[in-house]
Amino acid sequence: MKKFKDPHEVETIPGTEGWERMYPYQYRFTPESEDPERHKYEKSRLWYWDGLHYPEPMFPFDILWDEFWFLGLSQYNERIWKIPPARGIDHRILNGYLYITPIGVEDPKEIEERIPIFMKRAGYYYENWEKLYEKWKKKAEETVKELEAIEFKDLPETEDDSVVFEAKGLSSGYELLKKYDELILLGVKIWQYHFEFLNLGYAAYVTFIDTAQKIFPDISLQTLTKMVSGIDVIMYKPDRELARLAKLAVELGIDDVIMKYHDKDQLFQELEKSNEGKKWLDEFEKARYPWFYISTGTGWYHHHKSWNDDLNIPLASIRMYIEKLKKGEDIEKPTEKLQEERDKLAKEYMALIKDEDERKAFEQNLMLSRRVFPYVEEHLFYVEHWFHSVFWNKVRDLSKIFVNWGFWEDVEDIWYLNRHEIKRALWDLVTAWATGIKPRGPSYWPKEIKWRKEVYQKFKEWQPYPALGVPPEKVTEPFTIVLWGITTERMEEWLKGEAVDLDKVTEIKGVPASPGVVEGKARVILDVNELDQLQDGEILVCSTTSPSWAPAFSKIKAAVADVGGVMCHAAIVCREYGLPAVVGTGIATKAIKTGDKIRVNGDTGLVEILERA
Repeated sequence: MKKFKDPHEVETIPGTEGWERMYPYQYRFTPESEDPERHKYEKSRLWYWDGLHYPEPMFPFDILWDEFWFLGLSQYNERIWKIPPARGIDHRILNGYLYITPIGVEDPKEIEERIPIFMKRAGYYYENWEKLYEKWKKKAEETVKELEAIEFKDLPETEDDSVVFEAKGLSSGYELLKKYDELILLGVKIWQYHFEFLNLGYAAYVTFIDTAQKIFPDISLQTLTKMVSGIDVIMYKPDRELARLAKLAVELGIDDVIMKYHDKDQLFQELEKSNEGKKWLDEFEKARYPWFYISTGTGWYHHHKSWNDDLNIPLASIRMYIEKLKKGEDIEKPTEKLQEERDKLAKEYMALIKDEDERKAFEQNLMLSRRVFPYVEEHLFYVEHWFHSVFWNKVRDLSKIFVNWGFWEDVEDIWYLNRHEIKRALWDLVTAWATGIKPRGPSYWPKEIKWRKEVYQKFKEWQPYPALGVPPEKVTEPFTIVLWGITTERMEEWLKGEAVDLDKVTEIKGVPASPGVVEGKARVILDVNELDQLQDGEILVCSTTSPSWAPAFSKIKAAVADVGGVMCHAAIVCREYGLPAVVGTGIATKAIKTGDKIRVNGDTGLVEILERA
């Protein structure tokens, strides 16, 4: 049997020796001499690079979100819901890149034993979905408010009189340590909530797919996803707010002012000169909380700014919508049309089912999928976008204190320490402050951070292996297929390991994510700041997409992404905008160049390069 490279034998990048100390020890692949049993387990499994969530190497601090979903997803699968065929997902890091392996339940007897537990617990949530989900939203919002309330204050030269005369008994050093612990635990908490509903949403969707494919063995995932499209979720609210503000600008007659001034400060000064401008600015401010806490990326990295961090980003999208309105174009999502099409399609398939029990099972699972599916997208806003956007800036506030004490030079240097190291640096700081001595941090961390920056740059220049270890004969784990787009066919392509001359590639195969066939010029976008280069009618080619890119979907003909399956964000958004899409291509952003004429077939997953720019 052909295997991928053993993860324990992957070469260390020259100049990065010792990189492992940047990350939690349990994330490292285990040497045989240390633990033969764990080494054997790692060697026997398939580990694939999670490029869907982590297309870039991990900063030592940013890995905390991976730690939190490692715990959250796995505990719900294995300890709470007892999902019959799936335990958790194990994680490792190699040369800065995250690798994961799904842990399945191998014993058929154990699967049978888990079913009644899962049915009892999941059934309670499915039956009370709306009520429990409303409760979830309140929990998520309260957690964000707890986060917003955290303030990091520098340590004083002398404690305030109130410490003595109010008999507080606690110091500023204690408060600083406590606030950091609270910050981290709130991150753990929101990710506990994250998976309270998520896997049930996926499970309902996967069950519908399984039921339908047993009745119609040849039915495509493409057809089934179409039956669940036409959703209206909170995740699209930020984009709808931009469209509303564009319409309001036209109605108030201030659209020309907004189109003229591209710098936000100049624009706001100009708008303040008229009543219409002031009215628009009031509405703009109302939209900012919470809807502009939308990350320009996936929210997984600290450098994924939110709209509130750079208001020029949403303003650029508002101008995009104003342009379309002036041309008389519709800027609304075609939700009603999609709902009509999905209902018609579902009705046609149900009419073909002769067995009454099968028809009932098909309909029940379809309705359950539609009922729970909005959460699969909506949770993103609360967690990865709203919470994460606030969280990153709280960490920056803490970093300012370290900068003041000389631990490092720049506020952004804090990302080169992991969360455990920051806790140790805090102890160094507060004990030195308490004693009146110089802390060790200012002599220790600047050199270490300088080295880590160099290591990180070498990580970025390295091409991670798509997979490591022993591949299964057939990929059957449903979440792996629908979310990450990793199929048996993709495994076989990776195993061939053939060097590809990207300049000679004319066809790229991916996952058919949203139906339709179109031709057009490609626009390769690797950064949100490049979105303003998109022209009407172009085809977006990217690694993955973010919800903050939504305004771009009103401009493009289709989308092609390097990573993902039929349940990834790019696939879902394209279906909601009625655009053809192919995801999980692996090489699209490398093989396709801006200006190339390409054909995207969202029905088959084929992308053809028809003419080079």
